[in-house]
Amino acid sequence: MTRHDPHHPNLRSFEGRTPQLGQGVWVDPSAVILGDVVIGDHSSIWPQVSIRGDVHRIRIGARTSIQDGVVLHVTHDGPYSPGGLPLLVGDEVTVGHQAILHACEIGSRVLVGMGACVADGARVEDDVILGARALVPPGKHLVSGKLYVGSPARAVRSLTEEELEFLRYSAAQYVTLKDRHIAASSQA
Repeated sequence: MTRHDPHHPNLRSFEGRTPQLGQGVWVDPSAVILGDVVIGDHSSIWPQVSIRGDVHRIRIGARTSIQDGVVLHVTHDGPYSPGGLPLLVGDEVTVGHQAILHACEIGSRVLVGMGACVADGARVEDDVILGARALVPPGKHLVSGKLYVGSPARAVRSLTEEELEFLRYSAAQYVTLKDRHIAASSQA
């Protein structure tokens, strides 16, 4: 069975919507992807990830790494959230272990630190580092080129050129690693 097989047990349809994977996507067998989810080319979904697009859509860009234990979800259409809110994640994003992204928007070339939480309606622009265990409250807007830390998250300084380059490096390293996992699984 290939990682693109829509009948694979960790790719689950919900109300007629089936997850769609781009070329070269790695999904660990312990991850669950459900409903209206589209994942871009060469992204990686690691162990124990939950991506639940049951009440709205989830879009994940290319060359993005969703690491172990991450939870991705959305907000439904209802009286407290008219129209609901999707989850949108850009290209070349690294989402660290056990982070939670809920009905928010993450730009491209973003590092979401381990255990961070980004809440409903928050928007993180391109080229941002969000520190480990940071909390981005509902509706907060994080601007490009900054390091954010704390709970609630606050900008502490501008990113250096080296840190900006690291965002691309991190994404590239996870593409290489997922390719190794794909190769290893095809030999098993």
